[in-house]
Amino acid sequence: MAKKIVLTGGGTMGHVTPNLALLPHLLERGYEVHYIGTESGMEAEKLSAVPGITYHGVKTGKLRRYFDWKNFTDPFKVICGAFQSAHLMGKLKPDVCFSKGGFVAVPVVVGAWLHRIPVVSHESDLTPGLANKLCKPFVKKIATTFPECAAELGSKAEAVGTPLRPELFQGSRANGLKLLGFSGDKPVLLMMGGSLGAQAVNKALREALPELMKTFDVAHICGKGNLDAALEGTAGYRQLEFVSAELPDVFACADLVLSRAGSNALMEFQALARPLLLVPYPKGASRGDQILNAQSLERRGLCRVLLQEDMTADTLTEALMQTWADRDALTAAVKAAPPADGTKRVLEMIEEVQTK
Repeated sequence: MAKKIVLTGGGTMGHVTPNLALLPHLLERGYEVHYIGTESGMEAEKLSAVPGITYHGVKTGKLRRYFDWKNFTDPFKVICGAFQSAHLMGKLKPDVCFSKGGFVAVPVVVGAWLHRIPVVSHESDLTPGLANKLCKPFVKKIATTFPECAAELGSKAEAVGTPLRPELFQGSRANGLKLLGFSGDKPVLLMMGGSLGAQAVNKALREALPELMKTFDVAHICGKGNLDAALEGTAGYRQLEFVSAELPDVFACADLVLSRAGSNALMEFQALARPLLLVPYPKGASRGDQILNAQSLERRGLCRVLLQEDMTADTLTEALMQTWADRDALTAAVKAAPPADGTKRVLEMIEEVQTK
C-alpha cells in the first residue's frame, strides 16, 4: 500500500512553491499526496488542478498582532478549521504531514497531532513567523532556511535551506536571450521584485536606465499591471509582467540580479550563484523579515544590500555597479556557503519522523 503524505501551507506563493518543489520527489517515491489549504486562497487556485495532488479546502483565519475587527471572528474560523483538519486526518490517515507555514497550517498541524501523525515543518525567514511558533509544540522536526532561525527554535530545528524546484537549474542561456531579445554582447541585469511590493524599485530602476544601459541589457520582471508603455521597444530593455515556464531560461542568462529579499527568491539566486543586490521590503510595510534575511546574507558576504529609504536612481546605479565590480568575490562566497537547496535534507527528515 502506498504511503500517504499531507502537505499544507498557504497565504503566499512562498508557502506554496517549496511544496511544489517536493512534489515530483514524493511521487517518485510512491507517495499518495494530499494538500490541505484554504477554501478560496491563493493555494486553492494554484494547486487544485496540479496533477498528482488531491486538494482539500478548510476554513481558516489570520491571527493578527494588531487591532482588526476580524480578530473577533477569525478565531472561530481557526477552531472550525481545526475540526475540519482533524476530521480529514482521521479520514485520510496519512503517514506524515509536511507544513510550510501560513495560518492555514495551524489547524492542519494540530489536527495531525491529535491523530498522532508526525509533522515536519519549514520556516523560510530568519525569524520564525507566528504560525510556526504556534505549531512548534506539535511538530517532530523543524527545517529552517537560516541558521539564526534554527538557533532560535531550539533542539527540534535544523538549518537546511529551502526545497527548490529542479527545473530552475535546467535553463538555457540561449533561450533566455532569445526570449528577451538580447544579443548577449552585454551582461544581463535581471530585476525581479515579485507581483507585489516592488513599485519603488521599479521606479528607481527605470529612472536609472540611461546610465545602467551603458553597461547592461536590462530584463525587468515588474509585476502584474506595472508595464510602462513609454518604454516599450527600448533597445536593451525588456519589461515583463511575470515569467512562468521560461523563468529558468531567464535565470540562466542573468549575470547580475536586483531583487527584493523574500526568502525563496534568495535561496534560488544563491543556489544559482548569481551576484546579488537586494532592496528588502521596508519594515514600515511589513514585519521586517526581508531586512533581516538580506542582512544575514550580507554578513556572510553573499550579497550587497541597499535599503529602500536610501534608494534613488543614483544610489541604485552606484550600488549595482559596485555589486558588479565585486561579482567574483560574491560568486566565490556563494559557492563556498552551505547549500541553499534543502530538498534532499527535507525529504530525509520526512522519512526520519516516520521511524520514531
